[in-house]
Amino acid sequence: MKLEHMTWYDVDARIGAGAAVLLPVGSTEQHGPMGRIGTDTICAEAVALAAAEICNAIVAPSLAYTPAPFNAGFPGTVSVSVGTFHALAHEVIEGLLDQGFLGVYVVNGHGANLEPLTQVAAGLAPEKMLIRSWWEPEAVNTLRRQLYGDWEGMHATPSEIAITQSLLGELPANQASEPPEKLSPDYLRAHAGDRHGPPGEHRARFPDGRVGSHSALARPEHGTELLKAAAQAVAQEFTLFQR
Repeated sequence: MKLEHMTWYDVDARIGAGAAVLLPVGSTEQHGPMGRIGTDTICAEAVALAAAEICNAIVAPSLAYTPAPFNAGFPGTVSVSVGTFHALAHEVIEGLLDQGFLGVYVVNGHGANLEPLTQVAAGLAPEKMLIRSWWEPEAVNTLRRQLYGDWEGMHATPSEIAITQSLLGELPANQASEPPEKLSPDYLRAHAGDRHGPPGEHRARFPDGRVGSHSALARPEHGTELLKAAAQAVAQEFTLFQR
């Protein structure tokens, strides 16, 4: 259930009975020739809502403006500073805890969010905050490997594109119909967590916005499978977290 669809009476009753809350966190950035600007937020929110259906949880409004400076050279990307995002996330999460929620389970959809969110958790009560990227559960990772292998890459991935396709339909592949540059394992390790260069340099290196990801391999039916696997894993972990 979405928090914004509830009355304060509803929320008061749930808090009184003992409830944690799910908080989706994404980004507003380019996702290659066939990926939606809101892909990270769409995926995080979809997983949170599907998980909430399984475990009868509350989902807070998504945080969609987050750090993505490396993609600022692409139209549509709106990046905020790490400091601004940290301050906003801290106040939102602290506010939810102050309301009486037992904890805040963050469903993350954007690699650059992880470090600031970890810092937020350290500054609050770490035991009352859990951060999990939707692709992190082993069942989801196994499915991603089976479907796409090394072509999953690290940005505008076919797995995230597939989830948006399952929810909103397909968009033309455009330039994504051709495979991108395949990245080495060393590059993937060195740039994990969205550790990319300045906007101009990043766009020059990856002119169509994909970073080692063959987006055109995505299929709506894949997205349905991935969303189900992620939601089940998040629901199971959230249930334990809420106790």
